[in-house]
Amino acid sequence: MNDKGLILVSGCLAGVLCKYNGTYNNVPEIIKMVEEGRAITVCPEILGGGTVPREPNETLGGDGHRVLDGKARVMTPSGVDCTEMFIRGAVETLKIAEDHNIKIAILKERSPSCGSSLVYDGTFSGRKIAGSGVTAAILRRAGIKVYSEYNFREELKKTSMDG
Repeated sequence: MNDKGLILVSGCLAGVLCKYNGTYNNVPEIIKMVEEGRAITVCPEILGGGTVPREPNETLGGDGHRVLDGKARVMTPSGVDCTEMFIRGAVETLKIAEDHNIKIAILKERSPSCGSSLVYDGTFSGRKIAGSGVTAAILRRAGIKVYSEYNFREELKKTSMDG
């Protein structure tokens, strides 16, 4: 393990079958980080009580910050309100991060939990908006740097964590 400590990563990026449809989004570098003991995996949706598989969810009325502020909801296409599950998962993820003194997270972009810069707009039309998922938002509020599978490589090089 490096001197900067552990990194928190979305389980689906490390081969954990926790994505809503029962699959994953493997990223070889992230899998290697977990195998080497430099990262630990979480799935906020599972931590919040979600099952695999589960209906997809999108944030209606904004992003994760607005959810945490009570101004937006996380919904399924069939109209089930999953907001409390997402908040529970975010809180549990934050506890894990704090227990391990984690300062950096690499989370799945576009996820209503983990999106770091983009989330779906709540219409289930594929349209994305700028914003964070619920977990990304709560981690950022706690001072944890949040990256996605698309931008973590450069950021880790800058902080000397990837080499």
